[in-house]
Amino acid sequence: MSDAITLALLGIGGLVLLVIFLIILNFFNTWLKAFLAKAHVSFANLVAMRLRGVPTSLIVDSRITASKAGLDLSTDELESHYLAEGNLLPTVRAIIAAQKANISLDWAQACAIDLATKGTSKSVVEAVQTSINPKVIDCVIEGRDTIDGVAKDGIQVKVSARVTVRSNLEHYVGSAQEETVIARVGESIVSTIGSSENYKVVLENPNAITEAVLRRGLDVGTAFEILSIDIADVDLGENRGAALQATQAETNKVVAQAQAEIRRAAAVALEQEMKAKVQEMQAKLVEAQAEVPMAMAEAFRSGNLGVMDYYRMKNIEADTDMRRSISDDSGDEKNETF
Repeated sequence: MSDAITLALLGIGGLVLLVIFLIILNFFNTWLKAFLAKAHVSFANLVAMRLRGVPTSLIVDSRITASKAGLDLSTDELESHYLAEGNLLPTVRAIIAAQKANISLDWAQACAIDLATKGTSKSVVEAVQTSINPKVIDCVIEGRDTIDGVAKDGIQVKVSARVTVRSNLEHYVGSAQEETVIARVGESIVSTIGSSENYKVVLENPNAITEAVLRRGLDVGTAFEILSIDIADVDLGENRGAALQATQAETNKVVAQAQAEIRRAAAVALEQEMKAKVQEMQAKLVEAQAEVPMAMAEAFRSGNLGVMDYYRMKNIEADTDMRRSISDDSGDEKNETF
């Protein structure tokens, strides 16, 4: 019985030793690399990382990189950033670059910037590099190469501008990016040109634009600090004032023509109305003239009109017609003489 127990204990012990040997064999190279780089990681931590699904080689390489640069980053800090789906090695390199450039950037801040820029064209490394080496941004809005403004005299002024910015790491997370800086600079340039008395003021002193833009503090609430705004080129465009006046004159012309057409239509309508009234009066005249023979017949029957009176009236009518015809003939002869 004792021999069976002894064999069982020996078997269990051998199994335990086998497991320990396999663990040591599996993690020995990683442990040795960390040990030789003076970035010690225990076997227990390596096993725990494997159980949590964390790549041990990545954590150890990151710790070695940080240790060689004089940074003391624990495996828990590195694991936490990896499990948060951060870019581990670039974040470590960003802190090293900031340290070499005497820029204040701690691990938590670097991780926040890395996670904030994830899925975009930015990265924590680029943020640090832009903070070390300022970046020049061409102010291009909506596919145009220039920022166009109109002075008070109506002349369009086209300005090509470049903005030199440096990353503000303290406010990088949650702040506006390059697009906002470009939009603010463009708006300020347009406003400065619009407040100029004429285009000559802008051409004579382009620095006035940069000074006015810098005074407005356009980098507030952005991830960048504006170092300078440089005017690369100033050119003249269209005479927008004259174009607007011409457009207004054309509009006034169309309005005047419409009003004249309304008056003409009203006059035509009035003329047609008067013609209708003339026709109506002529109809009444014909109706009245038709009643004359009936009245004369009635006068004959009642004895109020005699035969001699009738002949006398006819003679007067004949005499009137003769005088009218003579008058018309003499008028025609005068016209022929002239």
